[in-house]
Amino acid sequence: MSKKLFLNGADAVAEAMRQINPDVVAAYPITPTTHIVEKFSKFVADGKVKTEFVTVESEHSAMSACIGASASGGRVMTATASQGLIYMAEALFCASGFRLPIVLINGNRALSSPLSIHTDHSDSMAIRDSGFVQVYAKNAQEAYDLTIQAIRIAEHKDVRTPVMVCIEGFQNTHTLDSVVVEDDEVVKKFLGEFEPVDSLLDIDNPVTYGAAVKPDFFFEIKRQQLEGINCAYDVMKSVGEEFEKITGRDYSKVYEEYGLEDADVAIVLMSSSYSTALGVTENMRESGKKIGLLRPKLFRPFPDTEIVEKLKGLKAVAVLDRSMPQGAKYGPLCTEIVTALFNVGKRPKVYNFIHGIGSRETYPSHYDEVFEFLLSSLDEVKEDKLRFLNLNE
Repeated sequence: MSKKLFLNGADAVAEAMRQINPDVVAAYPITPTTHIVEKFSKFVADGKVKTEFVTVESEHSAMSACIGASASGGRVMTATASQGLIYMAEALFCASGFRLPIVLINGNRALSSPLSIHTDHSDSMAIRDSGFVQVYAKNAQEAYDLTIQAIRIAEHKDVRTPVMVCIEGFQNTHTLDSVVVEDDEVVKKFLGEFEPVDSLLDIDNPVTYGAAVKPDFFFEIKRQQLEGINCAYDVMKSVGEEFEKITGRDYSKVYEEYGLEDADVAIVLMSSSYSTALGVTENMRESGKKIGLLRPKLFRPFPDTEIVEKLKGLKAVAVLDRSMPQGAKYGPLCTEIVTALFNVGKRPKVYNFIHGIGSRETYPSHYDEVFEFLLSSLDEVKEDKLRFLNLNE
């Protein structure tokens, strides 16, 4: 039987990891994901899992240990954030290039400098093209659910690609919420037994990892890698549909929407910001405003087909990025939206807003402001420039 617990996002992830019972977890604690590995290490010490917990001297070593364990045929997980994720960067590209089904929990946190322990998406966006599947949770329940599903996605025979589950630091990792935790046996059955592919320890079928490749094969290998991450698009939906059948929670789509069926304008944003924006959208729709909301759960591979289908009939769209573009015209999410809509004949005007940098609050009044801006843009031409919410000019 499932049970409802009062957990913060980090503890919800640790609970999911306990039920997954991975073969190896290698981690170096960093705020705001420290208590994920602290909680899980207690599960190891108490004998509640059979996991080999590897304490290392750095995040780079953590991912390196995960690579070795995964290549040797283990089910492997880790957790990090911010500077730790960037310190892993070299090894991240190796993990994806080796097609290893490692699951990494990233507690989204701003990158230095200046030093900030607070939330934005600059860390995961900085390595968005590292070859990891990227999914973004909006609350503790999704953090728990997506952590479990990530195992199935990463290990799928058509994917065989590492998955990064992004949960926002403090807003999700430290915020208490009501979380439905499934029965251990239900999760175990959902995951199934791990069947490693090309294990280094399978001495009857020897393989090589990390060999040098000349130009005559490098291109082909990277093309195969691209095929794997692109397959995650359909696999995430099929895994989500199966998860929905056992939990009743809707994961059949790689996005969440509200009010788009008759909207003229909409906001697109990710993660925990959706909840506050949803309340604003509901209130404004009650007064007759034709507005909507769209939240992609999947960022890599980017679900361009479905995003286009949801946005192409609108007149104007505001994309709210939670990372600062350094020298680019738009933020990462907006760039993806604009690119996806590029070849659509009649497409909405797209405006980019930056919000929530370093955990700067985005209040309901700011979403009001964005919607009013969009509605007014239907009658007057607005300048195509980067805009900032709650910035002290």
